Amino acid sequence: MFGRRKKKGAAEDAAGEAEQVVDSVDTEADEEEAERERVRLEPEPRPDGPWDSSEVRDPAEGRVDLGGLFVPGVDGMELRVEVAGDAIVAATVVLRDSAVQLQAFAAPKREGIWGEVREEIAGGITQQGGIVDEVEGPLGWELRAQVPVQLPDGTGGFQVVRFIGVDGPRWFLRGVISGQGAVQPQAAGVLEQIFRDTVVVRGEGPMAPRDPIVLKLPNDAQMVPEGVQQEEGSRFSGGMGQLQRGPEITEVR
Repeated sequence: MFGRRKKKGAAEDAAGEAEQVVDSVDTEADEEEAERERVRLEPEPRPDGPWDSSEVRDPAEGRVDLGGLFVPGVDGMELRVEVAGDAIVAATVVLRDSAVQLQAFAAPKREGIWGEVREEIAGGITQQGGIVDEVEGPLGWELRAQVPVQLPDGTGGFQVVRFIGVDGPRWFLRGVISGQGAVQPQAAGVLEQIFRDTVVVRGEGPMAPRDPIVLKLPNDAQMVPEGVQQEEGSRFSGGMGQLQRGPEITEVR
């Protein structure tokens, strides 16, 4: 009798352990599904921008026309375009000791990609030995990272950068803030406002998600080789200044 009770108890214990294993597997599956749903959320409202071209009466007013982007102009800024192959795919606004790189991509119609992109960027930086924190900043969720770089003397160091992003209708705008605006985020107010006031021109043609929205030079732009000293009068001050061609974009994927 005692033996039968013992066997029954063992069977119940085994069943309980099996249930715990199943519950654990189910919980992990639920968490994975919840994580997938988190990064596939529909784009949130953008009451403060950045803007779609359909939301702005005159995108060119106070902005530089780069085709796929209309970038706000502010006093004292330099505007650099950056290339991948023969295509212009990004613009960088340099303002004193800070900069923000702007790059727009195609995105699904009803699915935001910023959550997924954040995870990929964070994973790539971590694999390189960098440090990444995901925080909620003035523009929503962003990454504040220390990215490994080689210093001029050949030794290794870190560059502090902020990755910001916003999902729009069928597009995604990413910004990378560097310089003092990344080291001291409270000093990046003007760069953040430039990002907010940027207008994205997605176009109606078919594009695969994550394809870069190609940019163009303004009709009156003049190219200045990188490293050439510009005169003070060539800086942007409400009109169109000269453009510098920056280095090709290096993405962390």
